[in-house]
Amino acid sequence: MTQNNKLTLTFEEIFEQNERRIYYQLHKLNIRDPHHEFFQEGLVALWNAYEKYDPDRGPMSTYFNFHIRNRIIDKIRKESRVLENEEDIIKEHEIKQTNGNHLRKTDVSYVIPPHHDIPIQDFHFWDKLRRNLTIKQWKWIDYFIIKGYTQKEIAKIENTTVEAVKGWGKQTRRKLRDEAFLRKIDVDLKDYLP
Repeated sequence: MTQNNKLTLTFEEIFEQNERRIYYQLHKLNIRDPHHEFFQEGLVALWNAYEKYDPDRGPMSTYFNFHIRNRIIDKIRKESRVLENEEDIIKEHEIKQTNGNHLRKTDVSYVIPPHHDIPIQDFHFWDKLRRNLTIKQWKWIDYFIIKGYTQKEIAKIENTTVEAVKGWGKQTRRKLRDEAFLRKIDVDLKDYLP
């Protein structure tokens, strides 16, 4: 299409000829769009491509497909970042509410009731415990108990497998149940745990 032909076609005509391109890209990206938000993004991309089209850059159809697809992908990325930020805010709020203390028996996290709080600010307690654990056992306490990360998150941070992290947890739990170990660090964890 030459520059002169572009001026003779209105955007409405271009839209009628290319509306299916937007639906094609939505389908290709496997997007359900009940509120037509992504379709609107595709429509804006079509308009921008129509306005900026230069015949020397190649066929108009390819140019439209490129702009529509990239605009829709940008919207997906933006919404993903918004969701991640919301999740971070929720997690931060939960940590503030619970002092970061959780009781985990499965992947679901349960808040330890307030009368069973392990005092996070008691640095003497944590230092004493840390000095009597291996590095990996302490990492498990720090990430899983104090910071509330999942085993999968810990594995990713430490660049290891989830099974390895589970092993750290088993060793740590076994040690924390051992009466001799508790006497050694002079702490009765039963005062802290339900």
